[in-house]
Amino acid sequence: MMRPILAAGLAAALAGCSLAPAYDRPAAPVASLWPAGTGDEASPAAAAPAADIGWREFFQDPRLQTLIAAALANNRNLQVAALNVEAARAQYQIEGADLLPRLDASGGATLQRTPAALSQRGRATTSQSYDVGLALTAWEIDLFGRVRSLQDAALQSYFALDATRTATRIALVAQVADAYLTLLADAQLLRLTRETLASQRESFEITRARFERGVATELDLRQVETSMRTAETNISVYTRRLGVSRNALELLTGRPLPDGFMREIADGADLDHQNLLADIPAGLPSDLLTRRPDIRAAEHDLRATNANIGAARAAFFPRITLTAGLGTASTSLDGLFDGGARTWSFLPSISIPIFDAGANQANLDLAQVRKRIQIANYEQAIQTAFAEVADALVQRTTYDTQLRSQEALVRASAESFRLSDLRYRNGVDSYLNTLVNQRSLYQAQQELIQTRLARLSNLVTLYKVLGGGWSERATDGPAPDPAIPPGPLAAAGLAAR
Repeated sequence: MMRPILAAGLAAALAGCSLAPAYDRPAAPVASLWPAGTGDEASPAAAAPAADIGWREFFQDPRLQTLIAAALANNRNLQVAALNVEAARAQYQIEGADLLPRLDASGGATLQRTPAALSQRGRATTSQSYDVGLALTAWEIDLFGRVRSLQDAALQSYFALDATRTATRIALVAQVADAYLTLLADAQLLRLTRETLASQRESFEITRARFERGVATELDLRQVETSMRTAETNISVYTRRLGVSRNALELLTGRPLPDGFMREIADGADLDHQNLLADIPAGLPSDLLTRRPDIRAAEHDLRATNANIGAARAAFFPRITLTAGLGTASTSLDGLFDGGARTWSFLPSISIPIFDAGANQANLDLAQVRKRIQIANYEQAIQTAFAEVADALVQRTTYDTQLRSQEALVRASAESFRLSDLRYRNGVDSYLNTLVNQRSLYQAQQELIQTRLARLSNLVTLYKVLGGGWSERATDGPAPDPAIPPGPLAAAGLAAR
């Protein structure tokens, strides 16, 4: 009796139609080419896209590679993103399980004593019964695709969270790189300030000796002292900034920095030896649809809302559920498996919506509104990605020129300071010109370090916004969409995507 019932129900479920609207990817609301002046046309055509360049290849500093590896292993935000993916995978399996019947084995015994006052025989009696069996409880035959739509929505949510995890990983790699570069810049600024202070202390001692001999004025002495005290103040500022940068790096890596790390930084590691790959072609704006995991996540969220429309539409149609049981029952254990002890039950039911005070229509309207919201979110993600890449490309075309000009300015300022200091020491000129040129040199050197930091940070940003940084090796290639997680649908051979 049960075999044909289950076979018919399973066939009906597998053949169920879907009322979800056909999905059409919205057109990208951006131009087909990058804005003029981005300089991407100068990139070599043979250069690999950012998504194909592993972070170990892009970031060649061994210390930075160690920090990134530690962050990928220990960062708590990345761990939460990975756990969210696991939770979505479990939810997908829960939704998919409703497509197949659920069978439960059961067994029970009933022992009952009837008092004499209630017994027809006028004396107390004891009755007993035993039963075992298999039960199918309230299995919905998915004729109109309600359960399948919910399962498809859960699958797309899983894909969206997996893409979000990839985006979190890319952002973490870039954050660690930026924090490391900032740490190097702060350490270099601190060394520069200490060297400047040493030079100014030497000038202060010379000026004080000249003042005591009556060669220099007190104004000269106080001007030198003012410059020296300013450098002392800057040492405190850069020492504080260096400590804050170290703490930020430890937070990102999820553990204390290795022993001797800060000593190596203080002993001379600087931005001049950071060789990041500068030739990263941006390709076309449409390439971002596959390179950027945040855009892929937005599209999967859109697909999920599209599937929820199918579930909302199916609520207008009848819902058929089956409840059945097969087993044996007897008043004694030894007769439980006798030939005549077999029992079965079959309770099909159908529910047809007649009046729901507009709840089903409101649910459908809500699902359609949420789809329009996700379309706007998807388009916004594309526009944001387009703007981020365009900004990074524009900056890349100007930083190299700015860096060369700043280096020339430092050389000119250094020569001006040398000549003015020589004139002052020989008594030809007052210390005012020397002081002005020394401050100009110090400021130009600081700006040179900041310009180098900005240029390297721009390359890191460009690498990130083009979808790079998710893999360790260049041969890994871009991250594909995750495969369908193993679950009841895979076992049944169903196409869930």
